[in-house]
Amino acid sequence: MLPRSLHLRTDSLAFRLVAGAALWSSVVLLAGGIILSSIFRNTVERSFDARLEVLLGSLIATTEVNDQHQIVRSRDLNETRFDFAYSGWYWQIAPLAQRLALRSRSLFDQSIDLAEGKDSRRDVSGARYFDATGPENQSLRVVERRVMLPGYDVPVSFAVAGDKAEMEADIQSFNSTVFTAMVGLGAGILIALLIQVRFGLRPLEGVRRALAQIRSGKATKLDGQFPSEIEPLAEEINSLLESNREVLERARMHVGNLAHALKTPLSVLTNEARAHPDGFGEQAVKLAANMREQIDHHLARARMAASANVFGAHTPVAPTLARLARTLERIYAERGISIVVACPEDLGFRGEAQDLEEMAGNLLDNACKWAAARVELKARPLSAPRKGRPAFMVTVEDDGPGVPEEKRKAALRRGSRLDETKPGSGLGLSIVTEIAELYGGELHLADAALGGLRAELVLPAASE
Repeated sequence: MLPRSLHLRTDSLAFRLVAGAALWSSVVLLAGGIILSSIFRNTVERSFDARLEVLLGSLIATTEVNDQHQIVRSRDLNETRFDFAYSGWYWQIAPLAQRLALRSRSLFDQSIDLAEGKDSRRDVSGARYFDATGPENQSLRVVERRVMLPGYDVPVSFAVAGDKAEMEADIQSFNSTVFTAMVGLGAGILIALLIQVRFGLRPLEGVRRALAQIRSGKATKLDGQFPSEIEPLAEEINSLLESNREVLERARMHVGNLAHALKTPLSVLTNEARAHPDGFGEQAVKLAANMREQIDHHLARARMAASANVFGAHTPVAPTLARLARTLERIYAERGISIVVACPEDLGFRGEAQDLEEMAGNLLDNACKWAAARVELKARPLSAPRKGRPAFMVTVEDDGPGVPEEKRKAALRRGSRLDETKPGSGLGLSIVTEIAELYGGELHLADAALGGLRAELVLPAASE
């Protein structure tokens, strides 16, 4: 089975290979056809001339001079076409410097013009070959020889002419056959080229599928047998993937070390400030808490930026959402918040699990804070790709008071809190927006069917 289709893009390697080979094959076939036609024409013309020469020899052999010194024919030629008027086949006998002596019945009252033409040629026997125009504007091939007959004191011109239309008909038939054969051969070569190129480039399709497996998280390197020309490329790609994983692990390690190095002194500073309950101590505790939040935010952003485009990241969506729903139902159990989850089992997120948990968790936590009794968490694949890639949407709805449309943009800004009575730092929705943008996704707020707020989170889906 051929990959994709036989349609070739003009900028593809397959098109270049097929077009180049087809062009060269066309030139070769055209040149071959012209050469074959030329060879056949020369052969037919020589055969036609040889036939005329045989008839001319028979004409001379059957011609003699009688006792009255007149040129006579001893017997007829074995060619009936010389007997039909204007048949295209003629002979004539004419002594030089005298009027016409004898001619075939087919000439009727006409004669062959023996004037020297530009295409005239002579062979070693003295026979002259040339083209002439016969009766009814026929195109004739003429062979003429001058002979001294015994008992006749003037050279006699013997000429035999044949209609070139017969020769041209044979040549035309041959050319038609050659043209049909060349077209058929060219079509066969083109089909063979398409199959050969597709078969030869099939390993590249294998590389594409292997890379798609890596991108969807089903593989971590290029596996399989590749031709010797592609094997170095596969090895280099595997080396690059391994190097990328090592760089990512080192970056994560450094981020973790930095977090540990900063949080420990902040904890000590906070404890020392709490030991002094005066105005300076309270201010120091607030500033330390703000610094901790900022460190957590920017370290998380650095971690997300490092992992957003990692090859092979793949997270099942359904179990992640189900786990978050169970956790938050326990947290808000005293308020009796019910969380309904709906998600296809085969839906996957092209990213890391902790990032999906961060985004969905913030949206779900925000909905639970404002909900009266019910929150709906749903996920579904989108039919149209986003930015050239498959995508899915996570929606979170609650039955709370909702957010006015004019305040929704402010709710997405970092540090913005629309109600100070609710716990939180004001970073939740902004973190979701930032993580989604790193993955090429987006977050929108709208009115929910339940009466509260509806959050729509679009994210890249893992390829099947």
